[in-house]
Amino acid sequence: MRGFLDNLGLAFGTLKGNPLRSLLTLLGIVIGAATVVGMMALVEGFRISVNKDLEGLGAGAFQVQKWPATFGHVDRAKYAKRPDLTREQGEALRSLPHVGHVSIEAYHNGRPERVATRDRATKPNIQIVGGLPDYQYANAITVADGRFFTDTDIAVGGRVAVVGADVADVLFPGESAVGKEIRIRSSPFTVVGVAERRGSTLGGSQDGWVVIPLDPFYQVTGKVTNHNIAIQATTPDDFNKAQDEVIARLRGLRGLRGIQENNFDIYSNETLTGTFNQFAAVVAAATFAVTLLALVVGGIGVMNIMLVSVAERTREIGVRMALGARRRRILSQFIIEAVTLSLLGGLLGVLLGAGGAVMAREVWAIPSSVPAWAVLLSLLSASGAGVVFGIYPAIRASRLDPVEAMRTE
Repeated sequence: MRGFLDNLGLAFGTLKGNPLRSLLTLLGIVIGAATVVGMMALVEGFRISVNKDLEGLGAGAFQVQKWPATFGHVDRAKYAKRPDLTREQGEALRSLPHVGHVSIEAYHNGRPERVATRDRATKPNIQIVGGLPDYQYANAITVADGRFFTDTDIAVGGRVAVVGADVADVLFPGESAVGKEIRIRSSPFTVVGVAERRGSTLGGSQDGWVVIPLDPFYQVTGKVTNHNIAIQATTPDDFNKAQDEVIARLRGLRGLRGIQENNFDIYSNETLTGTFNQFAAVVAAATFAVTLLALVVGGIGVMNIMLVSVAERTREIGVRMALGARRRRILSQFIIEAVTLSLLGGLLGVLLGAGGAVMAREVWAIPSSVPAWAVLLSLLSASGAGVVFGIYPAIRASRLDPVEAMRTE
């Protein structure tokens, strides 16, 4: 133990004697460690944010869509050939024994709208949704003021609307929006409810929307042929049964037989989490590739500075060996010095990466959370680089001839 502490003291003495050279040598390791911590903090932050936001589907809820929910490249030509999901197909799911609510939803994807009153207007970034009363339950909407529209509203063709908190804040600041009139494409709707605020996800608000009944949606914004269908099981425990029933019914309605592939996609909290985890794995692989390259560059720098250190301290090594220092003591001295140098670089990289992640969260509101395993991995990788790239200079130092070494000026 005493020998280890002596070698550690010598290592810090060497670093202190050449601070600038040591710092420049460590740049590669610093970059590698900072990359791991910073990127994994962002991925972990997004993962936590996505998991939290997916709770919006509600317990025991899932969605049926024509298009798959996935990250990365999608073969749009393949999925465009799928038949649309119709309102009639959604209505046919209501009779299934383990289905509690069926929300048939219509969107004009990629076409946010402006919502206005006589005095104010939102920016053109509001999502207009056509829906039915079940929308509230299948999408876990909580009404903070007023009510959601009902089957009676649908039956009489009422032009009513439930708005997100952002819409209410902009159009009716400091007052209740319930009972007030809003206009969508110049058509008037009466606000009957304001939803509880849900916050933001991935930098975007979840409160910039308006839900209106399906028939007025078709009349005002145009008919849509494809619908999303959100399902809530009778109980969370019946989730799998409800999903199996929905798949079987839709396959029959859409003319699928035998081993034919489903021409619709079903996703829930679990499937979306799995999709995001696939994306995170790709990011992690790319991060590790960059890290490996940085560590190799940094390791070469460590090996170079250690070879220089051996050359500069040849006489010192000779004196120590002449006084009885064994070769393994010299070997361990230089390995510890290399590991200390690399570990210092890893520590600086961890601090830099963690600092960047905290800044991203606090200044730019980008979700980030530094996972402990990323810190540990960075420090272990840095130490490993020190061992791998410090072993050759250490062996070279331990094999010096004491007599020849002492003659060196």
